[in-house]
Amino acid sequence: MTNDYTHTMTNIVFEVDGLPFEREREREREREIEFISWLAHEFAAIAMKTQSSIHYLCKSSSFLFSILLLIISPISTAASSHGLKNDLFPEILRDEAVARLYELGKISDADGYLERTFLSPASIRAMNLIRKWMEDAGLTTWVDGLGNVHGRVEPPNANKKALLIGSHMDTVVDAGMFDGALGIISAISALKVLNVTGRLRHLKHPVEVIAFSDEEGVRFQSTFLGSAAIAGVLPVSTLQVPDKSGLTVQNVLKENSIDTTEENLSLLKYEPESVLGYVEVHIEQGPVLESVGLPLAVVKGIAGQTRLKVTVRGSQGHAGTVPMSMRQDPLVAAAELIVSLETLCKNPQDFISNDGPDGNCNAMSVKSLSGSLVCTVGEISTWPSASNVIPGQVVFTVDIRTIDDVGREAIIYELSNQMHSLCDRRSVSCLMERKHDANAVSCDGGLNSQLKTAAYAALKRMTGEDIGDVPVLMSGAGHDAMAMSHLTKIGMLFVRCRGGISHSPEEHVLEDDVWAAGLAIQAFLETNL
Repeated sequence: MTNDYTHTMTNIVFEVDGLPFEREREREREREIEFISWLAHEFAAIAMKTQSSIHYLCKSSSFLFSILLLIISPISTAASSHGLKNDLFPEILRDEAVARLYELGKISDADGYLERTFLSPASIRAMNLIRKWMEDAGLTTWVDGLGNVHGRVEPPNANKKALLIGSHMDTVVDAGMFDGALGIISAISALKVLNVTGRLRHLKHPVEVIAFSDEEGVRFQSTFLGSAAIAGVLPVSTLQVPDKSGLTVQNVLKENSIDTTEENLSLLKYEPESVLGYVEVHIEQGPVLESVGLPLAVVKGIAGQTRLKVTVRGSQGHAGTVPMSMRQDPLVAAAELIVSLETLCKNPQDFISNDGPDGNCNAMSVKSLSGSLVCTVGEISTWPSASNVIPGQVVFTVDIRTIDDVGREAIIYELSNQMHSLCDRRSVSCLMERKHDANAVSCDGGLNSQLKTAAYAALKRMTGEDIGDVPVLMSGAGHDAMAMSHLTKIGMLFVRCRGGISHSPEEHVLEDDVWAAGLAIQAFLETNL
C-alpha cells in the first residue's frame, strides 16, 4: 500500500467486466502462495499433534521421512520467502469486497447510470443479493417492516447487548457505487473473515449488520426512513407521504408484501438496553484524507441539517401579452431568493446578530457558521413549465447544514425574513415548509478511541510502517448514524475517496482502501468484542 494516491492509481486499474491480464496473474500468484502457506501451517499443526506417530513412521522408514521433508521444506521456504501475511485476508477484504461493490453498483433502475431508490425494483434485487452475502458470512437474515435488510450472529454465551453496524443501500440519481454500499460490504467482509477462521462464535456480543432501505431521501424527500424507524424517531405520518407519482410510503410497502401500518410501525423500534452501540463505515465525500495521504479517519461528529421546500406563487399569463411592469412572476422572485440565500450563507456574520431571533445566537455560533455553514438549492420546478407561459408557481428546495444548531436556526429565521420581504415587494406569495430536521450529533468518545486504535492497527499491519496519528474529521454530510444516535452511542470511520467526489459516477475508492476499511472493522470486532 502507498500513501501516494496518484502513483497507486497508475498501477491499479479496475475494469468492470474483467481485470487486466497482469493484475490477474499477480492475484493468481498471491492465491497460490496463500494456499501453500495454509498447507504448511496445517502440516505443522498435524505434526505437533501426532509427533510420536510421525517419529515412529519416520524412524521405521527413511523413505517416508524423506517424502515428508520433500513436501514440507519447499512449502515452508516458499511461504517465508514471500513474506506472507495471510492473516490480512486480501482475498476476502479486498478482492471479493471490491467485486461485490461493482456487482451491487450494476443494480439500477436506470439504463446507463446508477439509480436505486427506496423499495424500487432495483432495490429489491439489491436486498436479495445483500441477504445472500450476509448468509455467506454466517449471518441469520431477515427484512423488516420498512425494507431494512438485517444479518445477525448470536454467539453462544454472548452478552445480550448487540453491536449494530450499518449503512444504506439506496442511492441518489446518477450515483457512485461506494456511497452507502462500502459500509455494508466492509462489515459483511469482516464478519466473513471471523466466520472462516472460526472466531465468529467466540465474540462476546451479538453483531448485527443492517443495510438501511433509505438514507438519501430521493423518492419521498424524507431522509433516514429505515434507520429512523429502528431508532424509534420516524413519525407515523411518514407512511402517508407521497412520491411524485402519488404513491405513499405505505402503498410502496404493500406493493412489496410488507404490511406496515401506523399501529405496528412502533414494533420496528429497537430498545436502547438491547444495543451496545452503532458503528458506520462511509466514504469521506470530501478531500481531506486524500490531501493527507491516509486511507482512514475517525469521525468526531456530524453537522445538523434542515431541508426546506419553498413555494412561490404568482400570476400565470401569456408570455407575449403581459407587460413587464405588470407581471407577478414567481420564477424571477425565486431566482432573487436563491441569490439572496447564497449571499446569506457565504457571509452569515453580515446578517446574523449575536442576539439572534431568540437571543441565543452567541458570538461563538456566529463564528462557527462562518467555518461550517453550507446552503444548497438542489431542485427547482415551474408550473406549467412552458416556454411561452409566465409561470404561475415555482417550487424549489433548500438544504442548510452546519455543526452549530443554534446558528442553523438563526439562518432559517433570517432567510424567512428576507423571503417574505422580497415576495411582498414583488407581489407574489411565498410559503416555506420544513421537510426534514436533524440536529448535529457527536460520536461517542469511547467508540471513537476503539475505532482509532483499530484503524491504526490495520494500516500498520498493511504497510509495516508507523502511519502516525489517525485523523479525526467532522462530517458535513448526513448519515444513518444521525438517526441511530437517538437510540444508542455511535462511532464512524471515513474512507478516502478520489478527489473528494461523491454523489457522482466519478466517485471512486482504491482497492487497498476498501481492504483497509474491512481490516479495521475486523480488528475492531476482535479487540473489543
